[in-house]
Amino acid sequence: MTSRIPGSDEFTSRPMSREELLRRISPSLLLHQAGDAEVDALTYEVVRHRLWAITQEMGETLRRMSGSHVVTESNDFNFSICDELGEQVQVGTYNIGLIGSMDLAITWTLRNRGDNPGIAEGDMFLCNDPWIGGGLHQNDAAILAPVFHDGTLFGWTTAIAHQVDLGGPRPGSFSPSAQDVFGEAVPTPPLKVVRGGVLQRDVADAWVRRSRLPHLVGLDLRAKIAANKNAGEQILRLIAKYGADTVKVVMRRMMDDAERRLRAKLGTLPDGTWTAVGYQEQSRTGDRGLHAIRVAMTKEADRLVFDFRGTAGQTGIINCPYPGLRAGIVFTMLPLLAGDIPWAAGGLMRCFEIVTDEDTITNASFPAAVGKGPFGPAWGAGNLVAEVLARMLDADPDHRTDVQSICNGTTDLCVVSGVDTRGGGSKGFVSPVFDVMAGGYGAQVYHDGVDTGGRLIIPSARAPDVEMTEYLYPLVALWRREQTDSGGPGRQRGGMSGSVCYVQHPDQNEAMSLIVSGTGKAANQNVGLAGGYPGNSQLDLVVRGIAVPQLAGAAAIPADLDELGGEIEVLPCEGESDLGPGDALYLHWQAGGGYGDPLLRSPESVREDVSQVRVSAAAARDVYGVVLREDGDVDVAATGEMREELRRKRAADAGLPGPRQAAGAPDLAEVRRLDDNLAVLEAPEGGTVVCVHCGTVIGPLDGFVAGLARRDSAPAEAGPHIWHDPLEYVDAEVVFRQLFCPGCLTAVHSRVVPVDHPLPSDDYRARP
Repeated sequence: MTSRIPGSDEFTSRPMSREELLRRISPSLLLHQAGDAEVDALTYEVVRHRLWAITQEMGETLRRMSGSHVVTESNDFNFSICDELGEQVQVGTYNIGLIGSMDLAITWTLRNRGDNPGIAEGDMFLCNDPWIGGGLHQNDAAILAPVFHDGTLFGWTTAIAHQVDLGGPRPGSFSPSAQDVFGEAVPTPPLKVVRGGVLQRDVADAWVRRSRLPHLVGLDLRAKIAANKNAGEQILRLIAKYGADTVKVVMRRMMDDAERRLRAKLGTLPDGTWTAVGYQEQSRTGDRGLHAIRVAMTKEADRLVFDFRGTAGQTGIINCPYPGLRAGIVFTMLPLLAGDIPWAAGGLMRCFEIVTDEDTITNASFPAAVGKGPFGPAWGAGNLVAEVLARMLDADPDHRTDVQSICNGTTDLCVVSGVDTRGGGSKGFVSPVFDVMAGGYGAQVYHDGVDTGGRLIIPSARAPDVEMTEYLYPLVALWRREQTDSGGPGRQRGGMSGSVCYVQHPDQNEAMSLIVSGTGKAANQNVGLAGGYPGNSQLDLVVRGIAVPQLAGAAAIPADLDELGGEIEVLPCEGESDLGPGDALYLHWQAGGGYGDPLLRSPESVREDVSQVRVSAAAARDVYGVVLREDGDVDVAATGEMREELRRKRAADAGLPGPRQAAGAPDLAEVRRLDDNLAVLEAPEGGTVVCVHCGTVIGPLDGFVAGLARRDSAPAEAGPHIWHDPLEYVDAEVVFRQLFCPGCLTAVHSRVVPVDHPLPSDDYRARP
């Protein structure tokens, strides 16, 4: 008898054709294949909606059984129903990123577990290996459950949720100083945790033993098992009513319909290539670098290719394996490009291809540290995909209503841990601060972004009840509120984000540990489009030695940082700190980017923003060029003068004499728009780009960016919501870069970027 010890390269997942997968599955595993059943329209809709309802019911099962704050308060979980080979037929509306690689985990299980230990009725597999696809980092733990009918494997259900702690050197299983995966929580390839319907106690005990919070991890394990069990039973009842072949035909048709509809939509959009570059800041504790992610999206006919070649090499903790990159594309495409298509993800994922280099931060090889995978490079890649998709949609008049600037950039991770000493107790706790779920949505062509609307990638995201946070943990919130000026300025304003300020409970007599991780503190992730400005910089602070009572005897609650007193400690992008009895923790997470030049925003809209405290009067004047009288109404004459003055300043900074007299706006019915500001005049010798506002000829379509005016200024020129000193975080020089129409000085491109950031020479290219 011989045994095989697999190498690290065998613990990886990649998409493969159906034929290749079938060749690699054990012949002893009998698969249910779709028959030739005829399905009428009514039966199709009934079965389809029942499958959708089952995934939603899985959410209710998990939420009611789990004791985890992450699940019960923030909906950081998701589910899917898959066919026998793992293609996802229906996914839930919770954290979309968590199902972006579930099919890869199932196909790995089919290839590697079919003979030993076998896949049989009543089995379930536990996995948290980011290279295999059972989660985007080790804290995401999945249960994969085969569904058998008459001795054949009919399909799969999956349940996955973020676990607060799965071991490793730091509470919360996130270590900003990890050198490799061995300095993080252990990744676990699929283990048979349920055998023949019976929980395997040895596997369950080994699983919870790794955690600082075994009771919560154990509850979540059983809750995910129960959700899968309930879903499997309902699928079998559906089969009993309609027949296995009918249900399988519906499942196949759901994926085929989703693929057909997405391909049809792509077929109506212009062919071309769009590029974007974004950054991850500080790869680990002590690093002060910026690490680039690059994407070139090519759309041809009815398919997309996402090319990430040129992305920075894997480093520090800001890495994700291939399944994480794929998830970043999926959680962006589903809401932005397939928002009107049922989410049969297996069909939608047939419509794109990924090209990527090995050993990069978006395709990391073992044993890279990958703890930041989902909210670092996977999310960063998703932001860039959202950007190039928006530019493609903006170039087609029929799809401009779908255009959206980038939503809230990424998450703001802060894990608070320690010993809860309230009431004389001594109970350990670990808690990510989930108030940051209330991010701002990006602006659209015809609408402002939604203020504190949540997360694009988690349609059912929720910020927890503050009182529940105070009940569970020794923290007291001084405030949680929407933050004035946080939304990216633009013709349409980005949705506002919020801030929260916590202090220790007065009965807490031990310091708490803090672990922080964030991107978008120096170079913004929440970029605007078509000249719109980015949303606010992410900012995490500890205020040491605050000068006000925290609870007992307090005559007033501080309303802002200025009223706290004390000394401010700026927390790094990746690092650790602590929170003592006399300290306050302040987190300001990211808002949505703006759309279009803020100087084109209606003065009445700005006035309304100021009256609703969404925008300060100073930002209204300095960023939007709108002057308000003492009674709050718009001073029309002063506003006209201020906007003209701001345009003259743009011209001076760009080395131009000043705004030119308008040549006359082109007839938009006769030109092909690229976005809010630019259009192409077609001619036999080639297209010419013109400004839609003043008619100024910019230059030929290939290379027109050279004809735009440019200025680089201090980041704070973008507004009070931008952190003024990037050198606090990185060594690179960071600027607010703008490109303008050389005629009317309308902003067509506005970014906070390192000074060596490439000009968007290809970002607007689209073939007619």
